[in-house]
Order: sequence, then structure tokens, then C-alpha cells
Amino acid sequence: MGHWDSGHERLLWFFLGLVIAFVLIRISVRMIRAKVRWWPGNVTPGGTHIHHVVFGVVAMMLGGVIGLATPDDAGDWRLWSAGLFGVGTALVLDEFALILHLRDVYWTQAGRLSVDAVFLAVGLTGLLLLGARPLDYGLLPDFNLPPHVAGAVVALIDLGFAVVALLKGKIWTGLLGLLLPPLAEIGALRLARPNSPWARWRYRAGSRKLSVAIRREARYRQPLILLKIRFQEFISGRHDLPEQPLVPVVEPREQIQEKAGAPLR
Repeated sequence: MGHWDSGHERLLWFFLGLVIAFVLIRISVRMIRAKVRWWPGNVTPGGTHIHHVVFGVVAMMLGGVIGLATPDDAGDWRLWSAGLFGVGTALVLDEFALILHLRDVYWTQAGRLSVDAVFLAVGLTGLLLLGARPLDYGLLPDFNLPPHVAGAVVALIDLGFAVVALLKGKIWTGLLGLLLPPLAEIGALRLARPNSPWARWRYRAGSRKLSVAIRREARYRQPLILLKIRFQEFISGRHDLPEQPLVPVVEPREQIQEKAGAPLR
């Protein structure tokens, strides 16, 4: 792992804040959903439901500002600000799907995206804590090039593999591959997922590559996805509510004309 410097200590506090806050907020929302009488419900002053993403944004802002304003020698304050930033990150990512769709999809299938976002953040932060370095193997061959040039070349190559893996529909492999480049290489070299942009661009309908990709998706990936969903729902609860269709709100004709100052006809 190498030397445990102040940067790693702050990252550890961020990681702890992220994990602990996610676990606690999921316990809270599951208690609210179960309508446990003694558990505090949603925050609804004046009838407005304040989602916890709002508190997360405030916590991230406070943690970030405190971390930036605190002198380097004020170690405790910088650690607490990192932990607070981790708490805010957990609250924001836990409602990532709500932000993306701009409506409450928390307990629908679309809400699973929030859990994926938190798990991905935990995985990336954990790899950084274990000593992984973004876009860097740490072992460079002797190209007789200046170190910064060789590092830039390797980083660009690794980034290219990660982008290809993402285009092939392998989100986890591509993003984690930014810290573990061999993962990105594997994802980039293997067949794309059937519905990915890469498959739409390069696999013709009825082609052998597309047929093999569809078979692999059904045989290997779908069981793994179901296993991942079961594990996530064990922690976060079941996302089983039907998604409400978007219904445009149309004001009555009289109200529209009244606002415009036009006479009623």
C-alpha cells in the first residue's frame, strides 16, 4: 500500500463517511417505507417533501469549503471535512436516479441506478485506498523517453481501452479499468453487449458476432445481473414499484387567459 500520507487519511475518512451514510440512509428509508410508527418519517415542512439529496448537497458544499479553507497543518479539521464530504456524496448518489430522471423513481427499477452509483463510488474509492493509481500500471518499460512523456503515452492508451469498454456497454469494467487498466483491456477486447453503442455501430443484424453476444448475454451476464440485484436489494430494499408515467399538467383555459390578461370568450 505504500506510505500512508495525509491524502490517504482524508480519503479513508471520505470512504467511511460514504459507506456509513449510505447504510444509515437506506435503513431510514426502509423503515419509512415499512411505516414503522416510532421511526421519524420524511421531512415535509409545509407539505413539501425535502429529499435527502438536498441535505447531501449542503453537506458536500460545507465539507468542500471547509477542506479548502482549512490550513494544511489543521489535520483534524481536514479529516472531518473529508468525512462530511463523503456523507454528502452518499446522500446525493443515493438519489442519483431521481436527479437523472427529474422525478421520484426511488423505489422503481430505474431507482436501482442510484445503488449502482453508490457501489461504483465505493469500489473506486476502495481501489484508491489500496494504492491503485488512475491510468497507470506503475511499471513502465524503458522507452528512453522522459518519465512524464512515457506516463502520458501509457495514460492515453489506458484511457482509450476504458472508453472502448464503456462503448461496449461494460460500465463497471470500463470505470474500474481507469484504476486497474488490465480490466479495461479485457473489456475492450471482448465482444460488446448486444444493446451497446458499439454493437449498434459495428455488429450487423444477423451477424455471427451479434448472435454470439446475445447468447453470452443470456447465458452468463443475465444470471450475474440477477445475483447483483439480489445482493443490492438485500442491502437497499426492493425496487418494485411501477414507474408513474409522465402526465403533462395543463392549466384550464380560463386560467391561461387570465394570466395573459386576455378577455374570456
